[in-house]
Amino acid sequence: MDETMLQQFLGKLVTDMGGAMMMAMVLVGEELGLYKAMADSQPVSADAVAARCRCNLRLVREWLNANAAAGYVEHAAAGYRLTPEQAMALANEDSPVFVAPGTNAVASCFTDIDKVLDAFRGDGALSWGQHHHRLFHGTERFFRPGYKAHLTTAWLPALDGIVAKLEAGAKVADVGCGHGASTIIMAGTYSKSRFFGFDIHAPSVDVARARAAEAGVADRVTFTAAAAKSYPERGFDLICFFDCLHDMGDPVGAARHAYQAPRDDGAVMLVEPFAGDSVADNSNPVGRLYYAASSMICTPNSLSQEVGLRLGAQAGERRLGAVMAEAGFSRFRRATETPFNLILEARK
Repeated sequence: MDETMLQQFLGKLVTDMGGAMMMAMVLVGEELGLYKAMADSQPVSADAVAARCRCNLRLVREWLNANAAAGYVEHAAAGYRLTPEQAMALANEDSPVFVAPGTNAVASCFTDIDKVLDAFRGDGALSWGQHHHRLFHGTERFFRPGYKAHLTTAWLPALDGIVAKLEAGAKVADVGCGHGASTIIMAGTYSKSRFFGFDIHAPSVDVARARAAEAGVADRVTFTAAAAKSYPERGFDLICFFDCLHDMGDPVGAARHAYQAPRDDGAVMLVEPFAGDSVADNSNPVGRLYYAASSMICTPNSLSQEVGLRLGAQAGERRLGAVMAEAGFSRFRRATETPFNLILEARK
């Protein structure tokens, strides 16, 4: 036994345990508006934060101390302060790195832990719809800032000739659309185009319809509860899969259906979690996050459906390319990327 190595490992484990507890603290701050009460980056007392949010002073002080110990807020004689950088991640909804609401997805994994354990002990199956509703909202709000920042400014322009079609008036499918964040962002930018969102989870489709109405784009967006292999529409200029193909039981079947649905010069865009092609490539903070989420959410969902190919969230470009080739696509490339996503383009 190497005592030094043991202590180092225990230190890492305790650090991660603290990190897990801090995700609960972030969720508390997000739900109660505690971070937003500090968004001006001015020093503030615990009394003032508690008063602004109408929360229990003693609990707010303890929450602030936890955040200070974690480095999520600053603490000095003048009080507690959320720096501009911290505010971008924790308080500013317009920020491209506003990740605080994503802790809802983390919370759902703990809420659903008995279901996850049953899946591990059994056939591995746990469908998306069986999870707590915090997963659906947390996933939407985790990905939406990145979509808002990059989708129309970088990702779509990276596809060959697609922006010109969207500006002129294109027909677009968003397969696995969830709450419709990606669909609505595209519809808000390209007013001459028509957008069709499909998702197997009917409650999410209902939310997407409400979101479209709130955003004022319901006249050019249609959301339908349908599986990725059965939506009837054809003649699309662009078919999108946002962070969902790897979750599907039969991604080859979904891709094959997409192969039949576009115009001859249409494109398929896959937005997938950033991943290399090996465990070694993915042994980093982003890979750790995605492997863990995949163990509890993505892979069990795939195993709950027919075929159950179980790609997982870290499938990687090579494996995804093989899926698209098996579906019939002859051209496949990485169009662009972010630290969290691969943006891949497939053509007939």
